[in-house]
Amino acid sequence: MSSLLAQLAHSPVIAVVRAPAIADAALLCAALAAGGVTCTELTFTTPGMTTHLRRAAEAGHHVGAGTVLTADQARAAIDAGASFLVTPGLRAEVAAVATRHSVPLVLGALTPTEVARALDLGAEAVKIFPARAFGPTYLRDLHGPFPGTPLIASGGVNATNASDFLTHGAAAVCAGTDVVPAGAVASGEYRTVTTRALDFATTVLRGREELRDKPPT
Repeated sequence: MSSLLAQLAHSPVIAVVRAPAIADAALLCAALAAGGVTCTELTFTTPGMTTHLRRAAEAGHHVGAGTVLTADQARAAIDAGASFLVTPGLRAEVAAVATRHSVPLVLGALTPTEVARALDLGAEAVKIFPARAFGPTYLRDLHGPFPGTPLIASGGVNATNASDFLTHGAAAVCAGTDVVPAGAVASGEYRTVTTRALDFATTVLRGREELRDKPPT
C-alpha cells in the first residue's frame, strides 16, 4: 500500500484547495490536520502553486498537486515535493511522468471506459468526477467490473452526502469549499479551517458508521 492509500485509509478525506491566494500553505495544512484532514491537494489553479507546495512539503505535510494537466506541471510538482498527483481527466503525459518518478497518481474519470484507461495508464486510484452527477450508488456499480479499485469521489461532495459515497465504495472523498473556503485560505483564517475540517471529518465518519449499522430495507 502506498503512502497515499495508507493516509486515506486512516482519514478518507482529501481537502482540495482552490483559492486566488494562499497565505501560508504549511500553516494551512497544519490547520487541516488539527481538524482530522491530513491529506491536502493544492491545485494549479492557484497562482504560484509550486511555491506553496514546496513550503507545505518542507514542513512535513502530506500534500499533493491537483489539476495537473501537462508533463511540465507534473515535473514541477514532483520537484516541489508533491506526495501525489491528481488530474481532472485522463492525461497520458502526466501518467508517464508520475510512473517514471514512482509518484502515486490519481487520474480523473467518469465512465467505465475511462476508469479502465486510467488503470492502464498506471493510476493508483481513480477520481470519479463529477461524482454528484451520478450519485453514490454509481461507485458501487463501478466496483462490479472494477473490484478492489480505489475510487475517490470528487465534485459536489459535501458533509451531507460524503458518508453515502464512502458507504457505497469510495476509498475517499474530496472536500472543497465546505472545508477550505477561498476567503479563509487567502486571509489565513486557520481556526476557521480547523473547525470546518473537524466538523466535516466527524460528520462523514459518524454518518458512515450509522449507514453501515442500518439494517437493509
